[in-house]
Amino acid sequence: MPTPSKGPRLGGGPAHERLMLANLATALFEHGKITTTEAKAKRLRPLAERLITKAKRGDLHSRRLVMRVINDRTTKRMSSPADRAMHNLFTEIAPRYANRNGGYTRIIKIGSRKGDNAPMAVIELVEELTVTPPARKSAGRKSAAKKAPADQAGKAPAKRSRSRKAAESEAAESDAAGADVAGADVAGADVAGADVAGADVAEAAVAADVAEAEVVETGASPSDEPETPVEAEHSASAEAPDDDESKS
Repeated sequence: MPTPSKGPRLGGGPAHERLMLANLATALFEHGKITTTEAKAKRLRPLAERLITKAKRGDLHSRRLVMRVINDRTTKRMSSPADRAMHNLFTEIAPRYANRNGGYTRIIKIGSRKGDNAPMAVIELVEELTVTPPARKSAGRKSAAKKAPADQAGKAPAKRSRSRKAAESEAAESDAAGADVAGADVAGADVAGADVAGADVAEAAVAADVAEAEVVETGASPSDEPETPVEAEHSASAEAPDDDESKS
């Protein structure tokens, strides 16, 4: 926590300085940030952070200690700046910094003021501190490492069964495709045989037409065709006894 700077006091005396800082703290807790001189901002910062630390306790004694500083004795209104500052401090500001140990305010210099050229600054409350969850212990990592091989071992048979099913389905598809190709070849062969048979029939019909045309041109019957040597011998042997009978 920053310590107040030593040197001349603010205002005309100690009471004036105490009331001036109390008014600055009230305005800071009511609005969230204020613009003042650098000297006043540096003197206000430790006082405001001590009040926030007391408000984080939340008990009755802490509330009374804060009310010694932030208390508007000049008015009896319920909605006075001091009442609003107390409400914001205990209900909004203190819970916001539950995970932060100090460093609730920041001072930003904004240059010099016109007129007396006094250095000015803005003092404001910082944002809420986001805390990341702690990492898991080594035991959890070891248990996770032990479970990993078991999970992989359980998943391996499933992968193998899937690969076997895929291979069987591919083999069945290839067999079906081969059967279709074989059936197409057989059908093609039948068609080719039918074409050959049709060609033979056509040739036989053409030959028969040619023979009939030759017979018509010569005017002879098929029985007038010349005899072969074997048929001539048979006819001679059949006629020979008739000649002997005529000689006798």
